[in-house]
Amino acid sequence: MGVLLSVLIGLLAGYLGSAIFEGKGSGKRKGRAARLLINLIIGIIGGYIGGSLFGWLGIGGSSLIWQLVSATTGAIILLWIVSLIRGR
Repeated sequence: MGVLLSVLIGLLAGYLGSAIFEGKGSGKRKGRAARLLINLIIGIIGGYIGGSLFGWLGIGGSSLIWQLVSATTGAIILLWIVSLIRGR
């Protein structure tokens, strides 16, 4: 159940991060499966970035809402870094 919940949080965080940063979900021109995979990857990496950042700052929690906030924040940071590298 823990892995499934982490995947669902990753999907949601990736979608939310993409929607907040770009104004739409990632992979708009791609198929549904590709969009889900892109959002999942963004959310999982974002969860690591957000968890590390908030841990370093001494802020944290263990609730589902906190995990979603942390992963979404990390996803936005990841998308920002990618946009700097791509020059957008």
